[in-house]
Amino acid sequence: MKRRVLILCTGNSARSQMAEGILRCDGGDAFEVESAGVKPSSVRPEAIQAMREIGIDISRGRSKSVDELIGREFDTVITVCDNAKETCPVFPGRTERVHRSFEDPPPPGVGSDEERLYIFRRVRDEIREWMKDFIAGQTARTDEKSSS
Repeated sequence: MKRRVLILCTGNSARSQMAEGILRCDGGDAFEVESAGVKPSSVRPEAIQAMREIGIDISRGRSKSVDELIGREFDTVITVCDNAKETCPVFPGRTERVHRSFEDPPPPGVGSDEERLYIFRRVRDEIREWMKDFIAGQTARTDEKSSS
């Protein structure tokens, strides 16, 4: 049985998009993953490039509002920024909430393209490292339930 996971951020433009791509890739068939934002914008090209560099394509991702997902049940809601944690709506059922704040990459026009991309890469790598522990914990929990 797949664990349903929602990853929330403010704009659903970088951190939550990268986290969704990483969980889809590294979590395999164990997860059904969505991402959304409390104030959606558009997927940042730097996020797409940083993810492409590790073989994950998020170019078809769409920045969507968390309002589109209200009423759906999720096993886990992960907030990847403090703003999303504070404004996250309540989801029905027995939803586990997990929070891990990652640095917000700089907006367009701040620093050079290479400086911004460097930060996107660092944040991507931090998310991937954190996701390893999340995946291990979730799959161990699923294994315990299935053996009971």
